[in-house]
Amino acid sequence: MKKLFSLFVVLLATAPGTHAQSVAVQPGAVQPVAAQPVATQSGAIRCGKLLDVRSGKFLSDQVVVFEKGRITAVGKADSAAIPAGITSVNLSEATCLPGLIDVHTHLTGDPSHSGYQGLGISVPREAVIGVKNARLTLRAGFTTVRNVGASGFTDVALRDGINDGDVEGPRMLVSGPPLGITGGHCDQNLLPYEYHHQGQGVADGPWAARAKVREVIKYGADLIKICASGGVLSKGDQPGTPQYTLEEMTAIAEEAHKLGRKVAAHAHGTQSIKDAIRAGIDSIEHSSLIDDEGIALAKQHGTYLVFDIYNDDYILSQGEKIGMLPESIEKEKAIGRLQRENFRRAFQAGPRMAFGTDAGVYPHGDNARQFAKMVEWGMKPIDAIQAATIHAADLLGWSGKVGTLEPGNFADLVAVTGDPLADVRVLEHVAFVLKGGTVYRNDFASK
Repeated sequence: MKKLFSLFVVLLATAPGTHAQSVAVQPGAVQPVAAQPVATQSGAIRCGKLLDVRSGKFLSDQVVVFEKGRITAVGKADSAAIPAGITSVNLSEATCLPGLIDVHTHLTGDPSHSGYQGLGISVPREAVIGVKNARLTLRAGFTTVRNVGASGFTDVALRDGINDGDVEGPRMLVSGPPLGITGGHCDQNLLPYEYHHQGQGVADGPWAARAKVREVIKYGADLIKICASGGVLSKGDQPGTPQYTLEEMTAIAEEAHKLGRKVAAHAHGTQSIKDAIRAGIDSIEHSSLIDDEGIALAKQHGTYLVFDIYNDDYILSQGEKIGMLPESIEKEKAIGRLQRENFRRAFQAGPRMAFGTDAGVYPHGDNARQFAKMVEWGMKPIDAIQAATIHAADLLGWSGKVGTLEPGNFADLVAVTGDPLADVRVLEHVAFVLKGGTVYRNDFASK
C-alpha cells in the first residue's frame, strides 16, 4: 500500500476557467488538465488525518476510495483495498474533512449591488455573476450550498449549468424568487409609484401565496424562501416588524410540503420567528431577535435555526464604502450584537442549528470566516464544523449524500494544513477540494 502511494501522486490543479479530471496515470506520467469534468470518476485520497465529524475525533493515515463519484470505502492506509489503475492523491501531510455546506447563500448577487446600485443589474448579468461566485465558493471548500433568493430564476439556471458540467460550482438547492408581501423585505421598494416595480415573488393572502409556491416550483425551485419579517438591507421596513401572517405562512408550508419542498423563512423579528415555527416552516434564517419562547418552540418542533453572524463585521466596516443604504447600516448597528448574543443563548439551549452565512452580503469565497465567529460566540470548533456538515446535510434532506466521508456519499472532500479543532480559522484556507470525484483545487500540488 505504501509503495503504491510513493510510486505515483497525481498533481491535479484547476487552472482558471478549466476543470480538473481524474484519470488513470502511470508512474512518472504527466497528466494534462482536462477542459471538462467527468461525472463518473474513480480514485483514492490518502489523508494524514481525517476528521470524523460524527464523533468529533481524528482518524490517522486514512484512505478514502471512490468510484463513479461516490465513496466506496474509508479505512487505514495499510488495509484499504485500492483498485488497480486508478488515480491516487497523497495528502499525507494534510487534514481531510467532508466538503463543507452553506445553507444560506445568494450566489447570483454581490455586496456591491446593494441599494440603488442593484437596479442596474439585469437578469442575464446576474446569471453571469453567479458563474463567477459559484467557482469562488467551490474553491473555498463549500461543495454544497442552498441558494435562498435570486431574480429571474438565475439560480435555477446556475444549478442546471453546474449539474450539466458547463460551469464549476457547488451542488445547489435553489429557491428562485423569494416570496413576500407588497412593500416587504422581498419586494422591490427602491423606485417610485410611477414605475410600478414589484418583486417577482410578491403574493398577498393565503391563496395568492399558495399560487406563488406552485409557480416557483413549476420553474425549477427545490425549496421555497419567504420573508416573514422586515429586513436590514431593504428600504422602508424594520427587521423586527412582522410581514407574512401566521395564516399565510401556514398556507405556504402546507403547499410546499405537499409538493415535496421545504421552506426557509427570513425572520429577524421575535413574533415572526414564532409564527413561522408554528406554521411548520423548516428553517428560520437570521433568527436575530429570537426569545426564549422562540428557542423552546424551535426545539419542540425540530425547526432549524440559521444565524448569519459574520455579516455584521462586513456590513459595519464596508457597508458605507460599497454603497449600502444608510438606513441599512443603522439597522445593522441596532441588531447585529443582539443576533450574536441570541446565537449564544440558542446554542446553549440545544435546538437544531445549521451553518448559513448570507453569502452575497459579503464577498463570495469568504464563507469560512463565520466559523471563527461561531466559536467566539459559544460553540466549540467541532460544533461549528458539524453545523456545516452533518446538521446542514440533515436540513437539506441530503443526509446519506453529503456531510460525511462515508461509503455511499458523494466523493466531496476538502483538506487543510493544520488542526481545525485547535484553530477553526484554518478552514479559511482550504488547499484541496474534491467534488464528486473531481479535483477542483490542489494547492499541495505546487509544493
